[in-house]
Amino acid sequence: MAGFHTKTFLKHDDYMTPKHAWEDIKDYIPKKKIWEAFYGDGTSGNHLTELGFDVIHEARDFFNDPPEYDIIVSNPPFSKSKEVMKKLEIYDKPFILILPSSKINTSYFREWKDKGLQIIIPRKRIHFLKLVDGKSPDNFKSSCNFDCFYYCYKMDLPRDIVWLE
Repeated sequence: MAGFHTKTFLKHDDYMTPKHAWEDIKDYIPKKKIWEAFYGDGTSGNHLTELGFDVIHEARDFFNDPPEYDIIVSNPPFSKSKEVMKKLEIYDKPFILILPSSKINTSYFREWKDKGLQIIIPRKRIHFLKLVDGKSPDNFKSSCNFDCFYYCYKMDLPRDIVWLE
């Protein structure tokens, strides 16, 4: 198996969020102005809109061009999670992010331990749709070999860890 550092491994961060991932937590998302900050193919924002949320979902630069919003609900590029978390610290607004469960063990996530970070744990793995250059690769099996959590900040969840049933 090729390692992540070899030339045989192509990194593509385009994994689109299935609608059920947002349906599963819709009762935890406040009815406020949502910024789905990472556009992808546009379907994630459409899913949230279909679920009745007021969503800003435009191809914008998350790091330099935030709109007026109340909360970020998004699935950011996993390879940029460190930079995303640093920027979210500056924005200091509520968020719900889908990220791998292993991120909780990183030093930059440990910096959030006293800031009120909460977690929603899905009942099963989220199987994302992979895109390479805007298209689903031939023979791509929509499965995921790692678990993700919903990392939440300033969400006032009933507990610090919420297990979905």
